[in-house]
Amino acid sequence: MDFKALPTGDVRLQNVTIPGCLIGRSGLIRTDLSVVNGTLAEAGGTPVDMGGAMVFPCFIDMHTHLDKGHIWPRSPNPDGTFMGALETVRADKPGKWDHRDLPPRMEFSLTCAYAHGTRAIRTHLDYFGDTEEARVSWEVFAKIRDAWAGRIDLQAAVLTGIDMAQDQGALDRCADLVADHGGILGAVTYPEDGLETWLRAYIEAAADRGFALDFHVDETMDPQVNTLEAVARLTLETGFVAPVTVGHLCSLSTMPEAEALHTLDLVAKAGLHVVSLPMCNLYLQDRHGGRTPRNRGITLVHEMKARGINVSFASDNTRDPFYAYGDMDMIEVMREATRIGHLDHSDEDWTRAFLDNPATACGFAAPSIAPGAPADLVICRARTWTELFARPQSDRIVMRKGWAIDRTLPDYADLDYLMEAP
Repeated sequence: MDFKALPTGDVRLQNVTIPGCLIGRSGLIRTDLSVVNGTLAEAGGTPVDMGGAMVFPCFIDMHTHLDKGHIWPRSPNPDGTFMGALETVRADKPGKWDHRDLPPRMEFSLTCAYAHGTRAIRTHLDYFGDTEEARVSWEVFAKIRDAWAGRIDLQAAVLTGIDMAQDQGALDRCADLVADHGGILGAVTYPEDGLETWLRAYIEAAADRGFALDFHVDETMDPQVNTLEAVARLTLETGFVAPVTVGHLCSLSTMPEAEALHTLDLVAKAGLHVVSLPMCNLYLQDRHGGRTPRNRGITLVHEMKARGINVSFASDNTRDPFYAYGDMDMIEVMREATRIGHLDHSDEDWTRAFLDNPATACGFAAPSIAPGAPADLVICRARTWTELFARPQSDRIVMRKGWAIDRTLPDYADLDYLMEAP
């Protein structure tokens, strides 16, 4: 089938391949999909033989950093380490992340995501303290969220240090700002003496305002770090009922097996949602100059799934000091997660970790290929998993409401003016 010749309007996509788990079956399934008036239907439309092309509903990317995206040209990580990333981002923020700088970088990332077939995104927004810069980030995000409505559904989770809870007034001001913009409360957890007190304060602030919670947790290969256990235990002890998401969890892969698995039992009992960020973690973790990395940094996704924990994968950072690469492409995330985490030769329903699992965690509408669902589809020339993951699928078709969209990607040169010294 000539992908360039796909007709517009109502079509009957014959002989397509879909993951069986999306329709309650196993393996890959050959079937037909009808698109009528922008919606998937039981029948109808001009028949087109798709030659076995693989079809997915459009993806959900539940952990990104749109505010950091694409600053690498002006602020590269000097050594590729986590600390190098942290210090470089801290130096880049002052006087730059404003109404001039944030919108074009965010728009660039969203344009890429849309072209690649993403329909919903949660981003984290760094919190600068009770400052004008913090308010600007949320103001910019709110305007972009409105502008992109109907193309990409957007959520934002504030990103603070958990130790901000040492000052209840500071936490309340932050939470109120997030509430004013319909956001989510989040933080980075640290293995410090005040952790449990600080977690309780965040849980209470979220409960008072009806927030979900989204934490960056244990992004380290130090086997002695296990703040995840405290997050899970306090979620249970407080009876917090809104969704709690935890991301990264790298140290689970290096701590003693018994401790790791006991912690996962607690995570399952607490009903936490997990998001794994394999590309960024592979880039940062176990990096030492002149030494080959021994560990991948990926968390224990197979053990989580076996316990019924809701596991998702996401992009994380894009062309910033925390990850020098990436393009907001969930097929790339799926391909790399499969390779890094050995999702192949495993359960057949890992596809859900890029679709309905993140939808459940975030409260987005679940992607679907059932009749009545919007015809938001990603169509790849590949017919099997090995064909899908062997190539980047740069000739894919992305269909939104039944129409193939323009997949032209923005030019990196469009951001050059932001990389120049003020």
